[in-house]
Amino acid sequence: MRRHVVKSITRMHFLLPCLVTLFVCGFMRLSTGAEELPDPDGKPADMTKPVKVFILLGQSNMLGFGRIDPVEQQGTLSHLVKEEGRYPYLIDDAGNWTERQDVRNVHVMDKRGAGLTEFETFSDMKNEWLTVKKGHIGPELAFGHIMGHELDEPVLVLKACIGNRSLGWDLLPPGSERFEFDGKVYAGSGDKAPSWVEGEEKKEVNWYAGRQYDADTAHAKVVLANLEKYYPGYAGQGYEVAGFVFWQGHKDQNPAHASRYEQNLVHFIKSLRKDFNAPNAKFALATIGFEGDKLSGPGLTIAEAQLAVSGEAGKYPEFKGNVKAIDARPFWRDKSVSPSGAGYHYNHNAETYMEVGTRLGWAMVDLLKGE
Repeated sequence: MRRHVVKSITRMHFLLPCLVTLFVCGFMRLSTGAEELPDPDGKPADMTKPVKVFILLGQSNMLGFGRIDPVEQQGTLSHLVKEEGRYPYLIDDAGNWTERQDVRNVHVMDKRGAGLTEFETFSDMKNEWLTVKKGHIGPELAFGHIMGHELDEPVLVLKACIGNRSLGWDLLPPGSERFEFDGKVYAGSGDKAPSWVEGEEKKEVNWYAGRQYDADTAHAKVVLANLEKYYPGYAGQGYEVAGFVFWQGHKDQNPAHASRYEQNLVHFIKSLRKDFNAPNAKFALATIGFEGDKLSGPGLTIAEAQLAVSGEAGKYPEFKGNVKAIDARPFWRDKSVSPSGAGYHYNHNAETYMEVGTRLGWAMVDLLKGE
């Protein structure tokens, strides 16, 4: 009974200001939060329409480490929803997690033991309708709900990523050139040594610069070539890669990679659009946000680089109206109100992942609507 009361009170709390806003501002969107989303109606999408595909890329925090349980633990999704009344669209009147039948949630990544170029050998980590299960959530949960609510077409949230990957090495986009920093040469695309001193022997590793970029994009393309396996009811009506979503940066927090981050990110955006033959696909990204407004050093360099590529920043005119960055630093939550002290995973606080996913979702909506 308490769950029903909390949910009703929460909805009333958000409904009143929303009605006032609607009266004053006409048809403007009511807020940038996701609390106001209605419960999913449980209906499937119109499968006569092409599938809208959103490809999610990054490293471990894009994978998602927001804890779901236990309900007694502050900072878990269960506690936020069932005890604090947040994100009411995630549970039904019986207190069960809702499920969207119009948003498919797919996550593919490298299979353990796969060779460096065996890109068609990968693991299906998730292939299900968008819902909440045991374990963890990432930004895809709030993002997917917003896409399902806003779009009439069937939606595929396609996450192709794995943890502990840097943009300056593992995800380095094709054609990236070597560069010098502090007396060392750093890898360009295809190099098997991360860095070396000119004239000295290179220490090659069993990897190469850009290998994860190659793998993640290849994995996503296999999914798209076999949509009938990943989207029940798909009948060959086609698809559109409508957008890319990116949340990454932890592993680049060293002076060399941070100094190159902005240049690599610009190249990354352009390369993805070219590789997926999607020149008009929108691109939404979130900054890193470790320690919130205390972020400093190479981490701050990365966050500033991520904000610099946003279209409205004006530095890259070609990105105006099609690239948007959101600042994740306000959504850092201290370990004292979180399930753990693992700062590199945002202390496993589900609120951080929900809020970042929410902002990414509305950023994508704005881009799709040309706002």
